[in-house]
Amino acid sequence: MSGLFFALTGSLIGIGVVIYFSIQVFNFPVSFEIEKIGSYIRRGAFAYLKREYIILTSFVLGVALILMFLFSWKFSIPFIIGSLLSIMSGFIGMSIATVANQKTTFAAKNSMNNAIYTSLTGGAVMGITTSSFGILGMCIVYLLSKKLSFDAPQNLIVAYSLGASFVALFARVGGGIYTKGADISADIVGKTEARIPEDDPRNPAVIADNVGDNVGDVAGMGADLYESYIGAIYGSIALALISKNGAHYIDFIFFAISGGLIASLIVIVLGRFFALRSQINPGRFIKNIGTYSSILTIGILLFISKFTLSEYNTFFSAVSGILCGILIGIITDYYTSKAPVEDIARKSVSGAPMNILKGLSVGMESTFLTLVLIGTATIISYYFSGIFGIGIAGVGMLLTLAATVSVDAYGPIADNAGGIAQMSNQPSYVRERTDSLDSIGNTTAAIGKGFSIGSAALTALTLFCTFANTTKVNNLNLINPNVFVGLMIGGMLPFFFCSLIINSTSNTADLMVNEVRRQFREKIGILKGISEPDYEKCIDISTVGALKGMILPSLIGILSPFIMFITLGIPGVVGLLAGALVSGVLLAIFMANSGGAWDNAKKLIETGKFGGKGSVAHIAAVTGDTVGDPLKDAAGPSLNILIKLLSIVSLTFISLFF
Repeated sequence: MSGLFFALTGSLIGIGVVIYFSIQVFNFPVSFEIEKIGSYIRRGAFAYLKREYIILTSFVLGVALILMFLFSWKFSIPFIIGSLLSIMSGFIGMSIATVANQKTTFAAKNSMNNAIYTSLTGGAVMGITTSSFGILGMCIVYLLSKKLSFDAPQNLIVAYSLGASFVALFARVGGGIYTKGADISADIVGKTEARIPEDDPRNPAVIADNVGDNVGDVAGMGADLYESYIGAIYGSIALALISKNGAHYIDFIFFAISGGLIASLIVIVLGRFFALRSQINPGRFIKNIGTYSSILTIGILLFISKFTLSEYNTFFSAVSGILCGILIGIITDYYTSKAPVEDIARKSVSGAPMNILKGLSVGMESTFLTLVLIGTATIISYYFSGIFGIGIAGVGMLLTLAATVSVDAYGPIADNAGGIAQMSNQPSYVRERTDSLDSIGNTTAAIGKGFSIGSAALTALTLFCTFANTTKVNNLNLINPNVFVGLMIGGMLPFFFCSLIINSTSNTADLMVNEVRRQFREKIGILKGISEPDYEKCIDISTVGALKGMILPSLIGILSPFIMFITLGIPGVVGLLAGALVSGVLLAIFMANSGGAWDNAKKLIETGKFGGKGSVAHIAAVTGDTVGDPLKDAAGPSLNILIKLLSIVSLTFISLFF
């Protein structure tokens, strides 16, 4: 059996599991009052996606026409396939998530185990869809190149990867601005000014906040990792094609990605099984689903290496990436949920400045070990398999994508379930159970962000190596002023990119803060609970802010390589890619871990420590969390896509550079 056929079969099995899980989610029971609140969130999420997809479709069609004009209509087809499958992944995942959140709330009325089972099933739809669609599209595009002789495989696959990157950037940037604009305003006016609980139905911004969890942390996150997955596979195939053992390497890649999907499916099914067994701690199992999937995948890779290559060098390169991903998760977990978080909470007793300073230092410190791991994985993989080894290490880290995204998407579902419980006036024990789910989700989300940054780094490095080989520029000579200036501009670009996103988020939050204050001021019955807030107005503010804010950062990511080539030539482009890779990874790690630590420090204080809710420490922690929100959920995740998109754009239009 060829690797291509095996991968195609695996993707179809994954899609079958998605259909089965989706039917299950729709068939789970729910009460009228819970479904009513959930329908507000669902309608708001779909209203945003509809408007985003209208804008996105026009851009996709425009780029497809440009590709058709510059290359051929055959080049546009994989671009459209990549764009369409990325859109469909986010749409399907979010559609199920906005139903699973309601069903999880109702399940929590029965037992904690039922709630975990329901939320994990909903999250698994997003995870398995992302991986299955990624493999399916890759198989289709490769078949177009090999069986129908459309074009060289690397040319069609880079167009497929470009489509995925294009959609991911818009989805991640827009979703991040939406969710954090709403979240910040809900905290500022609700928690610190009105002193009402989180997710209180009296807060006009609360529905927009819950909608944001879906469009940012489900649809946006899925598009982000889908793009990393495709980029890593493309880079590895492109590097394999220039090696003497290319055909066997490509066979290994297809066997490996399908093996990783099968391993993830097995562990997800086991997680659902354990969720219904009260004698087992399902929360602990869910937190480690990624690790368990990785261990099983290593065993599968060992067999694949013997079967396809009759050597183990490629296996060791892939394992270096897998282990790097696991260890990055452990480091991220430490900095966002262990001693550093307690230290931030303790410092909050002295006020907001101490909270902010400690959070900044935690994020900066966390870059050290993470970069050491990425560097170690790079050296080990190169030692065993050369440049191709770096590519396969990136693929290795993403082999368990289905499992990783499943537990990452589980988090927003659990978070929404808690909000729905609060807004539908469920018994207090329901909210306590959903809060327990959410605490697990916070950990998995933080680990997921670390994983996505690590995978983005290795993927971007793979793409950079591919670009350097394609352009025959293998020596970054800093004496060349064009290379040096390119490095400087590339190093600056992530900071400028993030400034635009943070500014758009704060502008959106500012408009919503004023709107919430206006509603409280003009409708005094809202806080008394006798008048219903105007949720739609806040949803509209977030939607408009996100759609406006995503345009300029996205254009910067797309146009920067062209501008650099026109001004500084190929050496400038190489410098741009290298500079953006280094500063982008560092900045993303810093922002993700600072934001995660601030968030969990606030939650730690809310459990009653260091003064509890309403104390000086709590107000300081809410301030820190508010600062960290756009860093960890808007600007930081978007950087993952930027550093890869720069390389993909350069590789796509490489023939125009000569």
